[in-house]
Amino acid sequence: MSKLQEYAQARELTLNLTLRELRGKYKRSVLGWTWSLLNPLSTMVIFSVIFSVFLKVQPPTGDPSGLHSFALFLLCGLLPWNFFATGTTASMGSLIANSNLIKKVYFPREILVASTIGAVLVAFCVEMSVLGVVLLFFGNMVLPWIPVVIVIMLIEAVFVGGIGLVLSVIDVYFRDTEHFVGIAMMALFYSAPIVYPIKYVPKTAHVLGMTIPLRTIYELNPLVTFVESYRNALYDLRFPPIGDLAYLVAWAVVLLAFGLWVFGKLDRRLAEEL
Repeated sequence: MSKLQEYAQARELTLNLTLRELRGKYKRSVLGWTWSLLNPLSTMVIFSVIFSVFLKVQPPTGDPSGLHSFALFLLCGLLPWNFFATGTTASMGSLIANSNLIKKVYFPREILVASTIGAVLVAFCVEMSVLGVVLLFFGNMVLPWIPVVIVIMLIEAVFVGGIGLVLSVIDVYFRDTEHFVGIAMMALFYSAPIVYPIKYVPKTAHVLGMTIPLRTIYELNPLVTFVESYRNALYDLRFPPIGDLAYLVAWAVVLLAFGLWVFGKLDRRLAEEL
């Protein structure tokens, strides 16, 4: 309860830190917030050429939307991935970046992670809004599905917050963390059906004479469920399975609780380590 009171009392500081992150994101940049759109668009163009033109990856037809576009299929998975990757890496360095503030005054240090993820979430909202407009232009009536997408975005924000709490405090004590995370991100990107449909993953695999349910094991990855849930609402125009949403909520709650516990254990010596 004392922690909750601290968070409530620090809500104004959290808001100010989030605004500071937003103002400093593209400070002294000529294009400014336009980069929030240009970065995913340039990535989409590159991946579209490589996977749809050279590798001949065919996107599934939206069911029941009937949409058939590799670029839009890619964006529906790429933008959520960008939020996960950017939020995780940015929050991981939030404590070190604010070391001077931590050493000067006491406040709940968790809000540094929250404000960093909040700033990334604002950029994510802008990108998703543009994607919604583009989908409408191509005839996909996504307006009724906006509340569903917002719920998934909030779940993902909690999910990223839990990971960010753990990585941020560990990075203070073990500075190699960011390098390990950079390698992990490359593997995680291809562990989810972002640039390829999930149908490309075999249902079974034969290893050492045993039949392994490869697709089932693959779908245990929460990033797979996140990407598929976004595509269900935006690309297919259908409600994601309730079981999938419950699975994501469970992951988000457990990670947040674990992140708060780890952060609380290692928070005491942060000022000394920094």
